[in-house]
Amino acid sequence: MIATGTHDPYLVALSILVAAFASYTALDLGARASATRGLARRVWLLAAAVTMGGGIWSMHFVAMLAFKMPLAMSYDVGLTILSLVVAIFVTSGGFYVISRQSASPRRLVLSGVFMGLGIVAMHYTGMAALRSPADLSYDPLFVALSIVVAIGASTAALWLTFRTTHLWQRLGAAAVMGVAISGMHYTAMRAASFTVHGQFYEAPGHAGLDQTHLALAVAGTTFVILAVALVASLSEQNRAEAALRQAREDLAHVNRVTTMGALTASLAHEVSQPIAAAVTNAQACLNWLAGETPNLEAARASAMSIVEDGTRAAEIISRTRLLFTKGRPRRDLVDVNDVIREMIVLLRSEITRHGISVRTELASHLPRLMGDRVQLQQVLMNLIMNSVDAMKDVDETRELAITSRQANDGRLMVSVIDTGVGLPAQQADQIFYAFFTTKPQGTGMGLSISRSIVESHNGRLWASDNAPRGACFHVVLPTVVETRE
Repeated sequence: MIATGTHDPYLVALSILVAAFASYTALDLGARASATRGLARRVWLLAAAVTMGGGIWSMHFVAMLAFKMPLAMSYDVGLTILSLVVAIFVTSGGFYVISRQSASPRRLVLSGVFMGLGIVAMHYTGMAALRSPADLSYDPLFVALSIVVAIGASTAALWLTFRTTHLWQRLGAAAVMGVAISGMHYTAMRAASFTVHGQFYEAPGHAGLDQTHLALAVAGTTFVILAVALVASLSEQNRAEAALRQAREDLAHVNRVTTMGALTASLAHEVSQPIAAAVTNAQACLNWLAGETPNLEAARASAMSIVEDGTRAAEIISRTRLLFTKGRPRRDLVDVNDVIREMIVLLRSEITRHGISVRTELASHLPRLMGDRVQLQQVLMNLIMNSVDAMKDVDETRELAITSRQANDGRLMVSVIDTGVGLPAQQADQIFYAFFTTKPQGTGMGLSISRSIVESHNGRLWASDNAPRGACFHVVLPTVVETRE
């Protein structure tokens, strides 16, 4: 006679949850593998394969324990362990092949077939481990259908593992993969028939409870292992993000130093002017005091001029030194108009040397923003120097316009407008790519770094054409009020 069984709905739901959690963990670890090279890449690939293979096996075993029959059932330990090894082995092979940079659709399909057949082998090996008084047979149609489902689920899993980047994508992919992997198992279980010859004895009443306890133990162990893997992945992600931030800070510092180095002559001239004026005023002061009747009022005025000239030179040196200094970004309240004025003073000699006139339209009473003053100075310096480079060989009028205003949405908007050669045709956004440059001696890093700085302040930097000639660079930054909201 045919012995029929039933599935515990709670354990069925638990098996699907195990499959989905394992799939999400494998997707996360696969993302770590895609971002690394060498030994680290192989380690993350192995971790992803063990996670996926072990998770599939765990789902299979919990689902087997969810199947209740009025027969005494047990499992062969050797074959059960073999089914786990098979699952991990075929998943490792599939992940390794598809993770290679030369992976093609053909490789994806072949890897999916290999992994799918391996999962089928894992399932039927696990079924062979089942010990009961009944004879086990299979419906060929449902066996074939289970193979098709396994190959399809495996191919989808391999394709998604290295192509999901956002959290919602991984969650959706994990849910799809969990249902697909579980669907393969329950399709294969539909193919199984248990035939009992002669009289049989029903399993004791506590057998179902023992199966439930075992299923919970297997699922709990799996969840703990997967959680540890996710914590390790999160720790590595945080470490990589910290390293990336440090690299960006170092690159921004190098960019500042390089730019300031190119401006050495102009800065020396800028500093020499107040020093020369201070010497002239000092001589005048001495002359006023050396007369038969010292002119104390005129001498005092000359002395005051010396103080002003010295203060001006000190401010220029201080601003220059600040841009050379390497330190951690520090967010303070910043007046964007002050930053603009400081950069105009600092770069005035370079601007004047190329016969460029400067026009500013700075709105009054602008709200302040929370940002790193040095980084914002670097952005303005890069944009102004780009405009100077674009205009220095132009024969027509050379004008640099810098404006600031509050946009309709409440954010601050700063525009740097020039009458230079303009933007490269159909490449208005490519100029912000790293190493893209139109200058013979350019590094292609200034605008890229500037955009990353602006974006780190939750702002936006873009460029547009300035009719009839030149380019406009626009920076939009949130204010303190907007940031608090």
